[in-house]
Amino acid sequence: MIRRRSFETRCRVEVEHSDRFLCAHVELEGEVALEPGDSVRVHGQPIAVPFGERRVFERTATVERASLAERLWTRIAGHFEMTELYEVSFSPGSRP
Repeated sequence: MIRRRSFETRCRVEVEHSDRFLCAHVELEGEVALEPGDSVRVHGQPIAVPFGERRVFERTATVERASLAERLWTRIAGHFEMTELYEVSFSPGSRP
């Protein structure tokens, strides 16, 4: 409850670098459910994908589980950060 736990697992990293997308997705092997405050560190050499290509890499990742206190703090902080988005207006008629 108080300490962080960590474990290693295999993962699949998909990277696309094109005129439509510049994105990276990581899929953990197995049924690993991530929760608020958890972190994932992918190991290996830095990935560089030339423009116009999409590549998939197999890597190892370390999943670090948040403690109960960290998980609770992440949920509370996330709630307040979300309320900041409510102050943004996308209506064409609004002016400063």
